[in-house]
Amino acid sequence: MKLKFSIKALRNIIIALVVAGLLFLSVAGYLTPFFNFSTNPIIRTQSWLTERYTAFRDFFDSPRDMATLREQNALLQSQLAQAQGKIIEQQEQLSQIQIVTGLLEFARANPEHSYVPANVIGREISPYQQYIIIDVGSSQGISHGMPVVTDKGLVGRIDSVISNASRVQLITDANSVVNVRLQIANVEAQVLGSLMGETSLELVPQGADVQIGDAILTSGLGGNYPPNIFVGQVLAMHSKQNTLFQSGSVQPVVDFAHVSAVMVITNFNQVDIEPLVP
Repeated sequence: MKLKFSIKALRNIIIALVVAGLLFLSVAGYLTPFFNFSTNPIIRTQSWLTERYTAFRDFFDSPRDMATLREQNALLQSQLAQAQGKIIEQQEQLSQIQIVTGLLEFARANPEHSYVPANVIGREISPYQQYIIIDVGSSQGISHGMPVVTDKGLVGRIDSVISNASRVQLITDANSVVNVRLQIANVEAQVLGSLMGETSLELVPQGADVQIGDAILTSGLGGNYPPNIFVGQVLAMHSKQNTLFQSGSVQPVVDFAHVSAVMVITNFNQVDIEPLVP
């Protein structure tokens, strides 16, 4: 019994010493090359299998992912279009509010007149006639010859009227004549339209000292427009020898190509003085 016990105890001691030696060699790093040599093939095999599995899975999942991406892209584009539409709508509303506010401020600043607001609903397509159509007419008290303005200044006057619409002759029309006064030079003249929609300054006395940028206001002469409505500014002047008058070009204050709302002055009565003119 003692012999068997001694052999068993010796075996356990040897095993313990071997384990302790392996642990020591492992901690000391002496077994690392052996472990690397034995585990690297397994790791490479596992990595290869993982790559093949991933490629196999992506091959079958790609069509579904592409379809999902297309749906998400279409949804985002739809949401972007809706957002852009709302922004444009809000910008239009803000622009309309600014226009209405400007018209109201002009009316408050000029309380001597009565006004009827109107929207522009049409434009004359001919390049040789300068007209706009507004959405008020005889039913709203509009009549021929009434002046039309914006918050910036003079637009023109009512040329013809029906029940719920009117045609406005712009001051750029070839048949338009506006009697004006130059604010700084303090002389009277006329602003004429043209076939091409340009405005010119005519009948300026030769001796008048007209400066570029001089404000041009209606004079009230001739009975066609009330006085002191802003028309534009002097853009350039031309003087010739042996002539009684100077001429020039005018920069209108109103942007006629983009005007969308106006006001009609309803308490102004046009006076026809032609029978009195010799």
